[in-house]
Amino acid sequence: MFQNSIDKSRLDFIRLRFGKSIKQFDCGDSDLNDFILRRAPEFQKHLLSVSYACVDVDDASKVYAYCSLANDKVALDDFKDKTEFNRFRKKQGFPNEKRLKSYPAVKLCRLGVDESAKGHQIGTTVLNYIKAMFIFENKTGCRFLTVDAYLDAVPFYVKNGFRLMNADDDDPHTRLMFFDLMKLVA
Repeated sequence: MFQNSIDKSRLDFIRLRFGKSIKQFDCGDSDLNDFILRRAPEFQKHLLSVSYACVDVDDASKVYAYCSLANDKVALDDFKDKTEFNRFRKKQGFPNEKRLKSYPAVKLCRLGVDESAKGHQIGTTVLNYIKAMFIFENKTGCRFLTVDAYLDAVPFYVKNGFRLMNADDDDPHTRLMFFDLMKLVA
């Protein structure tokens, strides 16, 4: 479907509008494929998530990757106890007067890279786009990106600056991870 090399300067990110759907996509995961091919428009219609596609600038039908985003928060409930949450807040550099019970975040609900585009750092490109979007176009205030990463995707997220939310996460399928957007603010 795609060329051997993908020119990243030829990529465009488009927000999928309600009623608009992706016709062809295969990332090798049936759940991720099903979401973008069938369910994403309903999630968008009901204001549950917003999906974006990474496409060829000249041919938007060439979908290299997609992501879906929703509002989230980092809160005490994400940690085993208040002490661990306090350590987290201190490590992120929150001054005492900004030590809230929760902090605004955006959840990376889904991220898929088409099989034919894998190995071209498209996933990293999508993450960098999301990070930039919330640094430069942050319309409501968002400090963190969060993701429930599949276990086999944890190294990818670590490579892209995400950290485990807590060490005691024992979910058999995913790990809760976060990226602090303040790392990108000078």
